[in-house]
Amino acid sequence: MKLLRVGTVGAERPALLDGSGVLRDLSGLVPDIDGALLADDTALARIRAAEAAGELPALDADGLRIGPPVGRIGKVVCIGLNYHDHARETGAATPEEPIIFLKAPDTVVGPDDTVLIPRGSEKTDWEVELAVVIGRTARYLETDEQALAAVAGYAVAHDVSERAFQIERGGQWDKGKNCETFNPLGPWLVTADEVPDPQALGIRLWVNGELKQKGSTADQIFPVAEVVRYVSQFMTLYPGDVINTGTPAGVAMGQPDPKPYLRAGDVVELEVDGLGRQSQTLRSA
Repeated sequence: MKLLRVGTVGAERPALLDGSGVLRDLSGLVPDIDGALLADDTALARIRAAEAAGELPALDADGLRIGPPVGRIGKVVCIGLNYHDHARETGAATPEEPIIFLKAPDTVVGPDDTVLIPRGSEKTDWEVELAVVIGRTARYLETDEQALAAVAGYAVAHDVSERAFQIERGGQWDKGKNCETFNPLGPWLVTADEVPDPQALGIRLWVNGELKQKGSTADQIFPVAEVVRYVSQFMTLYPGDVINTGTPAGVAMGQPDPKPYLRAGDVVELEVDGLGRQSQTLRSA
């Protein structure tokens, strides 16, 4: 299933995109798409049955904002330097273990919402990523099978980064990762049963129509199952939590000087095979 949330900020309603591309209203069945729903097999089964029976009313999609596909996210866990080609372009050694950092849930916005360049920023950068959405409480997982069983589904994420804040200002990476609007997510949450191999997905990003990133999740240093299992050793993952699994080569930071960092008015578009497409216009905060 392709689950999503539509409507104005803070008033999104649950919806489903059916196989023919028609937007369907889920508000008569469930209150929202969130961790509680993703952990409720009975509710998910009701949605599947209603879709199969043709019982879901259509929504008029014209002019309708798409919000983040998951509401009330508990935490956003991010994996750094998780593609071989990205590690090479930045001159970093291949990590021996996954690099973990966190983004605050309030960085998450809709897939086509405006992204704000922070005040004082000169090095705002792009990063297209495969996001994993957790559907089962996960702690101290032992196997890849257990890890994948904890995954509710997948989405497109844009891990926007301010490199000077991240790298040149001391301390941890948090200052360059948690600026307002720095994690567009969506358009859909695609349930795990429709993504049989998360390591076989093409992943791409354009800036002002120019292709900047073109990779495959097959190039991940630590695949999805290993990432989920590993993270569960250090923190408990709850339904509705999100893991951004890293970005392939092609970020501005990895390009020759003068590096083409984002400026107000730039348009960034990104997609992952089968998970939909995002488009954001940048403006100054």
